[in-house]
Amino acid sequence: MNRRSFLKNAGVAGTAAAASTLAAPAIAQGNMELKLVTSWPKNFPGLGTAPENFAKMVSAATDGRITVKVFAGGELVPPLKCNDAVQEGTAEMYHSADYYYQGKSQAYAFFTAVPFGFRPDEIDAWIHHGGGQALWDEVGANFGIKHMVGGNSGSQMGGWFRQPVTSLDDIKGLKMRIPGLGGKVIEALGGTSVTLAGAEILPALQSGTVDAAEWVGPWNDLAFGFYKVTKYYHWPGFHEPGSLLSFGISTKVWESLSDSDQALLEGLAAGVNNMTLAEFNANNTQALDTLLNEHGVELIEFGDDLYKGIGEASRDVLAAAGGADDLTKKVYESFLDFRKKALRWSDLSDRGYMNKRALTDFS
Repeated sequence: MNRRSFLKNAGVAGTAAAASTLAAPAIAQGNMELKLVTSWPKNFPGLGTAPENFAKMVSAATDGRITVKVFAGGELVPPLKCNDAVQEGTAEMYHSADYYYQGKSQAYAFFTAVPFGFRPDEIDAWIHHGGGQALWDEVGANFGIKHMVGGNSGSQMGGWFRQPVTSLDDIKGLKMRIPGLGGKVIEALGGTSVTLAGAEILPALQSGTVDAAEWVGPWNDLAFGFYKVTKYYHWPGFHEPGSLLSFGISTKVWESLSDSDQALLEGLAAGVNNMTLAEFNANNTQALDTLLNEHGVELIEFGDDLYKGIGEASRDVLAAAGGADDLTKKVYESFLDFRKKALRWSDLSDRGYMNKRALTDFS
């Protein structure tokens, strides 16, 4: 028997065995269909297309033996209820940002983005080679969910503000759409954080429910049309220097899969993770040009003193979050330890090179 036939038959055997103990996912004649819910609008650039690409890859890699049916945010469950949907059995998988679920465990916030934390390459290094995946699995086990990397939107912009923010005083009383630990920082500085799904942000800005909002970066922000409300676009973002997206799959479903199918899904998820970051990097520049040149958007840089104040508040917020419980403390300590290592190398390699690269103009 050749390797391809062996893997295919082994996978069929694994899914057939699962059929006797699981009502879901849908299993027929050795085939499996997984329902995957997301936090994003249908086919939204980068975020919404990542799970669609994953579904296509799974079907192609298994010759249709495993299929993934993708539901946009709101189609099957509300956009920010994906984790609940998998816990409750409404769906077998989700694609989301795990900081939306920090109310379940504060540790979840560390697996999306941390203020003044990891850039995309650094969080990947922590997850795959710094103990992050084992800790993520430990967090997910409390909710019956296995987690896999699912994309990265890269370093984000600081957000859209009705009035320019030039000092810490400008944050006091500010109502801002900003989830995760970044939202905790805004609160520590005297503002109010509001967590909204992406499709809810523009209406909230238009109605004045929020005074400011961050989403992702030029590509995604252009798609939602935030420039229609305000032209003040701030940079750089402090809150999400590298936002990791997550595939979550029911532990029961995961354990029903053969070893080869588990390895396959992990590999495809890692592929989507890399492709999604590349897609954001490829599209952000043109989108930024469109915002500036066609829509009159004004770029406003956060000043050094302001940024330092935000950084000091971030340090205190992270320390408080890290003391939430024993598991979150483990995650926080692992994050801090790896951050020290990552910063030392990134300063020499990435920052050092980029500073020197700027000395020569190739245009």
